[in-house]
Amino acid sequence: MKFFTFTFFLLAGSSLCFSQHQKYTMAEAVNGLRSNLAVENLSQPSWLGNTDQLAYRKGNAYFVSAAHTAKTDTLVSLHHINLTLPSSGKLESIPSITFNDDRTAFYRTDSTYWKLEKNNTGWQVKKWFSVPAGADNVTLSKNQEVVVYTLKNNLLMQQGSRIIRITADQNEDIVNGVAVHRNEFGIDRGIFISPDGNRIAFYRMDQTMVKDYPIIDWSVTPAVNHLIKYPMAGQASHEVKLGVYDIRSGKTVFLNTAGPKDQYLTAVTWSPDSRNIFVGILNRDQNDMKMNMYEAKSGNLIKTLFEETSDKYVEPQHPLVFLPGSDKDFIWQSQRTGYNHLFLYNTDKGFVRQVTKGDWLVTDVMGFNARKNEIYFASTKETPLERHLYKISYDGSGLKRLDKTTGMHVGILSPTGDFLYDSFASSDVPRNISLLNTHSLKSTTLLNAKDPLRNYDRPEIRNITLKADDGTPLYGKLMLPADFDPAKKYPVIVYLYNGPHLQLITNTFPASGNLWYEYMTQNGYLVFSMDGRGSSNRGMKFEQAVFRQLGEVEMKDQLKGVEYLKSLPYVDADRMGVHGWSFGGFMTTSLMLKYPEVFKAAVAGGPVMDWSLYEVMYTERYMDTPQTNPDGYANAALFDKVQNLKGHLMLIHGTQDDVVVWQHSVKFLKSAVDHGVQLDYFIYPGHQHNVLGKDRVHLMQKVTDYFDHYLKKSPKP
Repeated sequence: MKFFTFTFFLLAGSSLCFSQHQKYTMAEAVNGLRSNLAVENLSQPSWLGNTDQLAYRKGNAYFVSAAHTAKTDTLVSLHHINLTLPSSGKLESIPSITFNDDRTAFYRTDSTYWKLEKNNTGWQVKKWFSVPAGADNVTLSKNQEVVVYTLKNNLLMQQGSRIIRITADQNEDIVNGVAVHRNEFGIDRGIFISPDGNRIAFYRMDQTMVKDYPIIDWSVTPAVNHLIKYPMAGQASHEVKLGVYDIRSGKTVFLNTAGPKDQYLTAVTWSPDSRNIFVGILNRDQNDMKMNMYEAKSGNLIKTLFEETSDKYVEPQHPLVFLPGSDKDFIWQSQRTGYNHLFLYNTDKGFVRQVTKGDWLVTDVMGFNARKNEIYFASTKETPLERHLYKISYDGSGLKRLDKTTGMHVGILSPTGDFLYDSFASSDVPRNISLLNTHSLKSTTLLNAKDPLRNYDRPEIRNITLKADDGTPLYGKLMLPADFDPAKKYPVIVYLYNGPHLQLITNTFPASGNLWYEYMTQNGYLVFSMDGRGSSNRGMKFEQAVFRQLGEVEMKDQLKGVEYLKSLPYVDADRMGVHGWSFGGFMTTSLMLKYPEVFKAAVAGGPVMDWSLYEVMYTERYMDTPQTNPDGYANAALFDKVQNLKGHLMLIHGTQDDVVVWQHSVKFLKSAVDHGVQLDYFIYPGHQHNVLGKDRVHLMQKVTDYFDHYLKKSPKP
């Protein structure tokens, strides 16, 4: 008889103690890298003003290191701050401080901002200003004379004691000053203050035409319904404008972004002289983008600087970056050649030149050295598995790598361009932080972190390179127990994501990439993970191989990994499991239904089951619309394939997930019931993207128990 197992798990629980043992506790496997096993770090690194002095936080103090002399001093400590605060207002830990220079700074507690100023007697703290309770998206102008924030769905400005309401929309479905287009296209904010501080550009998003979607909070009695706007693929999307408020006149104009109302406005950038605004106008099909230049005063279109088109999709991810001292010359990042590279433009002349070239991609622009006409950037030039730091002249000559060590490097360039904060990690280096002279390449070490995992049984990590059916290299990792015996047969867990904008396999610390993988190897499993086509940082051909057919090419690549695993004499092919979250949950479920003979057990977290139920911007980029690609959507949909299931599948889904909504799993469960298919279903009142702490520990214990039961014959969880 077919049956169903339902578990409604209220995430809460007893405390867990942390201890130093040779094997991880589940708490350490899940949260250890954020808690007792965290790698030592220097937090919030930033250069002070226009100097070559680096400030950073360590413990309850901020320190400053002079790049020229390598001398380090205490900048300000919790003790210094508390000396000037009344007994009732003393802080228990040092707050997150933003430094203007080595003598002025500010921090925020709740809705109050405090100013720090240093004089001959030490640091003084005084109340600076407060914003109303509930204020969000607080943004300061460059001169810190204007404060802009959102309150509910409207935009307000504060200047001294004056509070000015910039918008006054009564309909709460019209939202001002927030990130739009569900944070796609690199959009992370909705307020853009001009460099001179006199104008405020802001997004205005009209969602009235988007259908309401219920998000139910089942953790309270009675349950509470929170309606959100969730535009699904092929349905009506929201409409966005860009307003410009003039502080001096008190008037707002909207840019004349002619075109369909559901087009996307991206890459918003002020010109350095504050006269013009640049906006990338991307059509809803996402295959045509125009970079337009608008007059801020009138909102009128001045001209289109350039246009990018594709037979698949164009995906702008970055604003313009103007060269130092210029109001006309800027760098634009584009994937038009197949890899993300830097292109130099001039607002009068248009295209000037391509600055970086090659079968590799730029991942970050760190800044400039204006005196030497140099651009500093990070890239995958050496290997897609690492990030390294480079400089190149504006004319494209003199490309030079700045770091000397393998691994994943993150750089922060000083305002002068003479020094670089370089933090890197690799499989055998937990973290090393140094100050690097960008000319001599001499470096001074600020931190060489100890290995927090040195007392634990660590897996053997084997780096694997396989080939896709078209010959494309695929990078993966096989993790074996510390006491691995090649004469034994081991169960295997395949962990995957294989979706856009994520890369699992890199040369970083820990080499496994995840302590839960290591926990599983300590408990008798092999763990395998691989990035197939469709995943990030391999160029457009690699990413766009999945266009209009999500899941198909990705599964073929993951099955190359399965084929490799089955070739190993110590792999038990009858005891293979697969696990993934979000896109990885979609992949996990797809494999169980389309290749039902491969895996004995699977756990799919927050899975997409039908792309027509997912958001417009993401889905239509990779799948077009359900109306124009019905076969692609039908092939990827999983509701009508549940009857193919032969192994054991558990779904995990948060009832309040507003990214992959619960309806995916509910409809899949209904289909399973209709077909009499056995299924385990684990739900919890929460959101799969932000389950942390003890809740995450309980959740991953459930995943582990499930695999143990079906792959190691332990008691039923």
